[in-house]
Amino acid sequence: MATIYDGACRTILNDCRKLIIPVMNEIFGGTYTGEEEIRFSPNEHFLDQQDEADKERITDTNFTVFGKIPKKYHIECESSLPDGTITIRLFEYDAQIAPDEGEVTEETLTVTFLHTAVMYLRTYKKTPDKMKYVLVTPGGTLQYDVPVMKVQAYSLDDIFEKRLLMLVSFYIFSHEKSFPEYNSNGQKLGELKAEYQRILERLDELEQQGMIGAFDKRTIIDLTGDVIKEIAQKYENVQKGRKRSSGPLYCADRSGSGEKVI
Repeated sequence: MATIYDGACRTILNDCRKLIIPVMNEIFGGTYTGEEEIRFSPNEHFLDQQDEADKERITDTNFTVFGKIPKKYHIECESSLPDGTITIRLFEYDAQIAPDEGEVTEETLTVTFLHTAVMYLRTYKKTPDKMKYVLVTPGGTLQYDVPVMKVQAYSLDDIFEKRLLMLVSFYIFSHEKSFPEYNSNGQKLGELKAEYQRILERLDELEQQGMIGAFDKRTIIDLTGDVIKEIAQKYENVQKGRKRSSGPLYCADRSGSGEKVI
């Protein structure tokens, strides 16, 4: 079932395409420059099921990066406890879409699987460092890894130094275990607000340097608000520290003219 987090991930991937490349380089060890064309494919696919109605499988996003060699990627955002089901979902989608672009030459079918990865927003003891497909065929066994990005493993400095700006909207997950304390301790809540003020300042600097556009910055801020509203919905005081229409947290205005929001 789709969540607010899935929607945020899908939105930022589709609407802020320049933010994708640093994440692809980080996950897959690539060397993209950021100037590559990115072309998206439909994210719906119907799974054929014998004696049952076809089941629709919707992926968070799949796209092709046109570098020296075009490569097709499939990225999923996951916040649930790992239980094996996401591995099945990933493979169902990959296995269904690969033949769509397969090539047949003299009765030889060649299919190319997507470069697939998972972004885990929460890290549990069971969260793997990588996932794996093992295909046992009459011609032999083939296996390959599916990379995992653990979003909570990245500090703010990591995120900004590596330009992993699409992770900003999910940074609040690193504070999730402290929500009860923030909710009852005004000083601690103030420290959280101050941290988000620094995030805003760093985004402002990147915009002034031409590293990101105003639309990208606004999208990051808006989605951050959506994610915080969802993740902190049980904590009234944390919720009071954000403003639905403008962003996630109130912050002191640097000009001293009043209250500014991020």
